[in-house]
Amino acid sequence: MLDVRSDEPEYSFLWDKETKAVNQHGNLIDLVNEDSELHCQSLNINGDPGIGDNPNRYKQHGFFLNADNCIGCHACEAACSEKNDNPAHIAFRSVGFVEGGTYPDYQRINISMACNHCDDPVCLKGCPTRAYTKYAEYGAVLQDPDICFGCGYCTWVCPYNAPQLDPVKGEVTKCNMCVDRLEVGLKPACVSACLGNALDFGVVENIPENRIEAKTTIPGFPTTDITQPNIRFQQTRSTQREMTRTDSMPLKYHKDDSVGIFKPKLDKKHGEKKHWNWRKLLTSHESAHVIFTLSTQAVLGAFLIVVTAGLINIDALSALNSAAVKLPLLGIMFAMLTYGLFKLNMHLGKPHRFYRGFNNLRLSPLSREIAGVSGFYTFLMAYGFFSILFSIFDNSLFNFFANASGILGAISGLIGLYYMYKIYRIKARPFWDHWQTGSAFFGNTISFGALLTGLISLPLLSADQSMLILAGPLMALVALGLGIELIGHIAHSRAMGSLENEGAASWYLQTTRYGKAWITRNVLLGLSFALALLLLVAGPAGSLAFIGWSALALLMISAGAISRSLFFVLVIPTTMPGAFFWKNKAFEEHARESGLVDMEQVGVVRELHGKFKFDELLETIKTTSPKILFKHIKDIVVWKKIS
Repeated sequence: MLDVRSDEPEYSFLWDKETKAVNQHGNLIDLVNEDSELHCQSLNINGDPGIGDNPNRYKQHGFFLNADNCIGCHACEAACSEKNDNPAHIAFRSVGFVEGGTYPDYQRINISMACNHCDDPVCLKGCPTRAYTKYAEYGAVLQDPDICFGCGYCTWVCPYNAPQLDPVKGEVTKCNMCVDRLEVGLKPACVSACLGNALDFGVVENIPENRIEAKTTIPGFPTTDITQPNIRFQQTRSTQREMTRTDSMPLKYHKDDSVGIFKPKLDKKHGEKKHWNWRKLLTSHESAHVIFTLSTQAVLGAFLIVVTAGLINIDALSALNSAAVKLPLLGIMFAMLTYGLFKLNMHLGKPHRFYRGFNNLRLSPLSREIAGVSGFYTFLMAYGFFSILFSIFDNSLFNFFANASGILGAISGLIGLYYMYKIYRIKARPFWDHWQTGSAFFGNTISFGALLTGLISLPLLSADQSMLILAGPLMALVALGLGIELIGHIAHSRAMGSLENEGAASWYLQTTRYGKAWITRNVLLGLSFALALLLLVAGPAGSLAFIGWSALALLMISAGAISRSLFFVLVIPTTMPGAFFWKNKAFEEHARESGLVDMEQVGVVRELHGKFKFDELLETIKTTSPKILFKHIKDIVVWKKIS
């Protein structure tokens, strides 16, 4: 427990006396009953079994920001980082701002923001490792980095950018409400450091002395219905009707007089010119997800076709039951899925903790996706193993086990695919939160699955007749999947184009920053669909069939890679506005491109987790003793991917 200094200033102490029963979201402020067994339990802060004597220990606490007083000095930011010993590139609390008007009637609103310790924390529900806990003590949402394996999903679902994924350590950390200070009656460090008396803290809905408002919104603050955050605002000064962000995000905020709040609106600050930006598109941080999702969907689609051929007597698919066709196809499928899972696992900040992804099956769609895909991978191997035994010994028992594995694999694969879709239906990312995500995933499963099946199996069929019989249904499935995907893209374009929020901002970047790549994707996808229909109707054989399928594969793979890369690189979250440098995406990109990233004080670092440069390895070999070198190599093998 902390020792309270004898000269601790009066403003550093908590001031709550009477409290309300219910907050503005309709939730109880008292988090446990008086007779609950949770009463009088220690938080074991730094191993100390002591229990704080705060009379409001089991009430929901929250921050209060008087934006009228905030001068943007960043003292709260500095105090937080100092207390938590954060490096320059990590800040649990940061100060951003929006501005409006012109000289001499210019206005700026500073917004200091950290974790809001929400009533409905989506980070807790989303985390697959169960690293998050919402405590009855103060209603604090705490995260344990020692449990985290660095997937970063909590950073996706949080609307306020509160969880921070450290690209060096490969783990997430966040604001802990300074519960060690609360236990001895002190306010959090950021509040105690505030110079302008703008930031305060206490039981939620309690308005500090000399304050008159406790609003749940402020210009630039995301909608509260996602998580029901425990932060309240005062902002009494009149504002301009339109407030703009000073960071690179193409959004501004327009006052809706009918409800009296500011709503996001597209700000075309980057112009209308279309660009390629291939390097940023195809080498983004999420490239591993592009490979994993596409390979998994293709393999699942092919697996469903093969299993169906084995279970149901369909003449058109009977050629797939031949061992000469099935076994090579299963081998390619196994290799593709293995590579996709490897890329995904090495994308984690802590790849050696991959097994923790199953910890939150009760709440996390990511845990369920991991379980579904892992089950599919297991049953795919079992299906291949028993299929090999059946081809050797021709024993019906092996065929039974193969079919059983196929059924279980199909079920688990479809479950994994469904939750692969669900993990992207994130309210904090409107560009993803559309049914088109599902149409793309399920459409790709059908089209790429049939394409993979055809590319591997058709060359192995010597008889032209059997090849023609199989090629027709496979091409029909390719056309069906492409059609589903095209319909989804058209609907998504109309939906995003009509919005005025972050989804519209993503759509704007898609048609400008990546406009030429987006047009290329559309052309390739349209050509793929047209060629699939042509091949379906014409039914070519021999060399024409080979040329047609090869051309189709080239078009579809190119379109799929661009489309899925756009999916990941474009999404804009409902985060708070950033400042000119700190948490400004454009400045981060500039720092990486210009070399400023190597200056620690800039607050931007290279993504080191999951990577290890060859020249660094050579330098380590030259300067390190054999004993320590062996330990380094062991760590590299377990933790790192040598590139």
